[in-house]
Amino acid sequence: MKVAEIMTTDVEACPPDVKIQDIAAKMREINVGSIPICEEGKIIGIVTDRDIVLRGIAEELEMDAPVSEIFSETLITGTEEMPVEEAASLMARHQIRRLPIVRQEQLVGIVSLGDIAVRGKTPQEAEAALEKVSEPAKPRR
Repeated sequence: MKVAEIMTTDVEACPPDVKIQDIAAKMREINVGSIPICEEGKIIGIVTDRDIVLRGIAEELEMDAPVSEIFSETLITGTEEMPVEEAASLMARHQIRRLPIVRQEQLVGIVSLGDIAVRGKTPQEAEAALEKVSEPAKPRR
């Protein structure tokens, strides 16, 4: 099974100049934990609810600061033709719960561990990916 068969295609994306407050409100409105950051359809990063807390609030940034100050620029992406098993393995290896799907650097969808678990035909892959993603990190002290 290919990622194209299970990915979400109507993905909300925001530009890098959107305010942190506005992107947090958008996450609440559409009930998601991350939003891709795009310029002219090209994905340049992703912001998660965790980014807002750790890089925004904990660093005492103003909530009207642009999301470009906190989003993750290191991207792990997949393709529509990628087998679901490969996507699950990639997500596990990089400990990510959501994988943006691109075609020629343009965002065309996103696949989550939930998509793999619910719609994929590989429950073992979803379980393995979830287990790996959920490994506790060692605290820095």
